[in-house]
Amino acid sequence: MNEYKTEQIRNVVLVGHGGTGKTSLAEAAAFLSGATTRMGRVDDGTAISDFEPDEVKRKISLSLSLIPCEWAHHKINIIDCPGYADFVGEVKSGIAAADLGVVVVDAVGGVQVGTEQAWMHADEAGLPRVILVNRMDRENANYAQAIAQLQARYGKRIAPLALPIGSQDSFAGVVDLLRRTAYMGEKATAAEVPADLAEAVEAAREQLVEAVCEADDDVLAKYLDGEALSEDELTGALRKGIASGATYPVFAGSSTKNIGIARFLDALVAYGPSPADVPPRRAQGRSGEETLAAGPAGPLAALVFKTAADPFVGKLTYLRVLSGTLRGDSHVWNANQESDERVGQLIALRGKTQEHVPSLVAGDIGALAKLAHTVTGDTLCTREHPLKLPPVRFPRPPFNVAVTPKGKADVDKLGPSLQRIAEEDPTLVVRRDEMTGETIISGMGEAHVEVAAERMKRKFGVEVDLHAPRVPYRETVTTSVDSEYIHKKQTGGHGQYARVSIKVEPNRGGGFQFVDKVVGGAVPRNYIPAVEKGVAEAMHEGALAHFPMVDVRVTLFDGKEHPVDSSEMAFKLAGSQALKQGALKANPVLLEPIVAMRIRVPESNTGDVMSDLNGKRAKVHGMSPDDGGMTIIDAEAPLADVLRYATDLRSITQGRGSFEMQFDHYEEVPQHIAQKVIAEAQKAREAAAHA
Repeated sequence: MNEYKTEQIRNVVLVGHGGTGKTSLAEAAAFLSGATTRMGRVDDGTAISDFEPDEVKRKISLSLSLIPCEWAHHKINIIDCPGYADFVGEVKSGIAAADLGVVVVDAVGGVQVGTEQAWMHADEAGLPRVILVNRMDRENANYAQAIAQLQARYGKRIAPLALPIGSQDSFAGVVDLLRRTAYMGEKATAAEVPADLAEAVEAAREQLVEAVCEADDDVLAKYLDGEALSEDELTGALRKGIASGATYPVFAGSSTKNIGIARFLDALVAYGPSPADVPPRRAQGRSGEETLAAGPAGPLAALVFKTAADPFVGKLTYLRVLSGTLRGDSHVWNANQESDERVGQLIALRGKTQEHVPSLVAGDIGALAKLAHTVTGDTLCTREHPLKLPPVRFPRPPFNVAVTPKGKADVDKLGPSLQRIAEEDPTLVVRRDEMTGETIISGMGEAHVEVAAERMKRKFGVEVDLHAPRVPYRETVTTSVDSEYIHKKQTGGHGQYARVSIKVEPNRGGGFQFVDKVVGGAVPRNYIPAVEKGVAEAMHEGALAHFPMVDVRVTLFDGKEHPVDSSEMAFKLAGSQALKQGALKANPVLLEPIVAMRIRVPESNTGDVMSDLNGKRAKVHGMSPDDGGMTIIDAEAPLADVLRYATDLRSITQGRGSFEMQFDHYEEVPQHIAQKVIAEAQKAREAAAHA
């Protein structure tokens, strides 16, 4: 691959709804640019950017991939991202490395859920974007309808830059509205605009010119004065409009037939911002905030936007150089981890293909192998000039599953494998639930964690079972009782003897409390800690379903020793049994965890979401409008009823809703539900005993 200056680089990220042809677009660009010699197909498992076995199996993209293409003396770094909502972390990473977003829209489906989500992510990052209405060769493809939907959703800044010539089976080329020229077939052969499109071309061009002029005051003034505008003036205004987000030009094409794609690549070079055109990035230096312009001579600053485990070279670190020049066979400083990293060979990735390059200039994208300490979000710089770039912001994963190793051979490898899989994907969080002792994987959805489990098996040889996490129920008492227990055992020689009298009472919100009120030495001082230890151990198993007990006060007020047979062990056992007997008589109840939820849903789905929450025993505390026609619902609900809420909410809102939840408090379980929980717990204990 040739070397390119910063001004000759274009970093574009392909985003949009799943199945709109993003991967096919990357494939077409690679083929047309000569990077590959044949067109791969997603359905055949031959696409260069869907190279992971699980992607080939599912026929969808699951992680981002880099497809650099050389086009018109420029380098276009194409970042192909998944469209499925579970893999939003890959989209966030891709957007962080790009200067321009390409929102790929299906010519039949128009604006879909994934389109809206991609647009929102680009808005959050302040990323300029263009739109490609793809798959114009499909049955029922309708460019005008797609444009109408886009303009209805995103306003007049949506402006067609191309018109299709024909559609469906008759789709044959595109008209460039700025040049008033038709480009036919895969080779984009220039031709006259078809006569039947002449009127539509002039109307669409006028609309485009109006939108473009809004981005440049000088050009707008000339336009309003009725002066003719040159192609150069319109091109300059269009570049400004795209870079500032004032204009979102729309293109037409078919990535599988390669029609309109060559002109689209021309447009990325002609109108897309280079790294030198985007506003300087801000970084934290030793003496405060610094601004970093994209130039090869500046201080080195490279953002790590993705980490992957490669079966051949080990850990691969994807990075974007924001400033300076990164050279192979050197050392860099990880400002986040405060550690030195040895840089071996620099890698230019094209799907799974790796090409070694001597350096990466400001604005370029590449990868490093086998870095020891670096993870996603870190900044690589020099020790002499340490800099920290803002890290990539990832959403909190809402879907939780418990993971257990399938066999004994998997037990020891489970921890390290989970750690490595979580390093690859920041939207996968692994933790140990202290209340249940389970290992929990949190992801963006069911498919997300299933893919993670498949990757663990394929990459690290670890097989796991995934199941719903156990609900950490608790037990407590509701009335005060006195309880006495005599531990007496005679075995020949020294026996065992201890008598303990305790009061068991509720201590709501106060946790476990042990009170010593023994008088007259009924229980010798040296045995009282043993009684407390026995009581504390008995708190781990409640009277109803053997869930841990909480919020209980135990008062030791009397007892008796034997001068020969008493011991610490005897008093510990007596204390334990006294609590167990007392808890049974103190009207024990089951407690369940209640979580606080903040749910963001479209206004049109609010009623359905509220109805679903009512069916989950939730209490809604309030609703408030949010930007963009969304509603925020604040509620609390029993954890047992919302374990799979990520899946339920996605189904109700067609993927448009989102939520966060966190543990809030414990509440008593209604009697009819408590009976079911107790019966299930008893069955589980019996099954475990017979296993």
